[in-house]
Amino acid sequence: MKPSQARRLKIVKLHKPILVGGLGLSFSLWMLDTWHDSIVQVGEFGLLSALAVGGGLWLLQKNRPQIGDQLNDIVVDRTSVESAIAKTEVIINQLAQEAVNYPTLSNLREQLTNLRLELDRREIQVAVTGGKSVGKSTVIQILKNVETLSTNSLQYTETAPLFAGMGENSDAVILSELQKSDFVLFLTNGDLTDSEFQVLQQLKAAKQSTLLVFNKQDQYQVDERATIWQSLKQRTSGNVIAISASPVPVKVRKHENDGSVNEWMEQPAADIQQLTQQLGEVLAQQGQQLVCTTTMRKVLLLKAEAKNCLNNIRRDRSTPIIEQNQWIAAAAAFANPIPALDILATAAINAQMVMDLGNIYQQKISLEQAQQVAGTMGSLMLKLGLVELSTRAVTGILKTNAVTFVAGGMVEGVSAAYLTRIAGLSLVEYFEQQEIALETGNALNLEKLRQVLQTVFQQNQKLAVLEAFVKQGVKRLLPEAKPVEVVG
Repeated sequence: MKPSQARRLKIVKLHKPILVGGLGLSFSLWMLDTWHDSIVQVGEFGLLSALAVGGGLWLLQKNRPQIGDQLNDIVVDRTSVESAIAKTEVIINQLAQEAVNYPTLSNLREQLTNLRLELDRREIQVAVTGGKSVGKSTVIQILKNVETLSTNSLQYTETAPLFAGMGENSDAVILSELQKSDFVLFLTNGDLTDSEFQVLQQLKAAKQSTLLVFNKQDQYQVDERATIWQSLKQRTSGNVIAISASPVPVKVRKHENDGSVNEWMEQPAADIQQLTQQLGEVLAQQGQQLVCTTTMRKVLLLKAEAKNCLNNIRRDRSTPIIEQNQWIAAAAAFANPIPALDILATAAINAQMVMDLGNIYQQKISLEQAQQVAGTMGSLMLKLGLVELSTRAVTGILKTNAVTFVAGGMVEGVSAAYLTRIAGLSLVEYFEQQEIALETGNALNLEKLRQVLQTVFQQNQKLAVLEAFVKQGVKRLLPEAKPVEVVG
């Protein structure tokens, strides 16, 4: 090892005994033995996929499970809702411990208190939505005057028109509001447009009880009505009600005895009998279940909000740990350049970082488990082809600058840092998907970990991300070198 390289190895202070050992020969040999049989050909992955790892960015936009997906996994009743509220309270209390003065903490607690009262709510909240000029206001006005529907049991809310604007009236905001309702009347005045169909699919995915209402059917000929109604039923695979909330006035002609003829326009009575009957049945048969489902949906949304707040704090604490370890790995590989497989031995996640990140995310991990996680991460990264791909990508960028490219161990050092960062980000993403305070001894979910690695791998496909990381690595390892020039 050259003296200058030895000095650079001290870029990061090593205070963790496990980490020091992890960079030693014995740890490298253990890793090599673990991963020896895991080497596979790159196959379908190309160089562009390597760049998609996105080691320079946090995963700010995550593919989280949808609320509807979570509702699929449980039987929604009062007991399950109370259990979900208790789990949400655990997260909020944990947030209070880790960030006493968190800005939204009091608001989260207030929402939780209100949700406990939701379960005893007797009113059924009905949202009436749809595009412009479909008759939302008229339908609500008529339903409020129907004697067979108790006004004390049904509360109607009209949303802003869908597909009409941005800001406070954007479709996303309206959809969010609809999830707080027990029942949705989705009005259309003809066959569904693609936009209407997409909104209905999103409501279905969120397990939102919805009734499609074909209003203004009187404006069509009898055969046209039947065609539209059949199309609506086939496309939505659900119940469709056809009504005329405010029928078009018709001309009435009366022949008098004296031979004269009187004509006038007459307003037919509203035709909403099927709708009122359907609502009455919903109120009588599903009322309490609708309240439980809506409350559960609100609880899951609050839980996700609280968990996101907690993860934001933990991400801020995780960043320095990942960055410290990535530059330790870079310095070690740069000081003692070795073949690609040995690069992974010093670059892959080490047991100390696993334990440090696990502690932040309340994952109780023993030293033995941490070593197993490190080995598993390395094995999965090899199977995904990340080692060879990242090395090739880094080499390609460094070749544009002769000084940095010929510097001994530069490719190995930057690649080691890059792989360590990907491993760290993947662990953070994996931990964020777990419930807090898992007990020691819980087995690592290899399938989930593999999925997380693939998500991180595919998250970014911009060459600029890796170029920026390479420049940062060169500056760390070879501060006297000229800036890396990238040829576009």
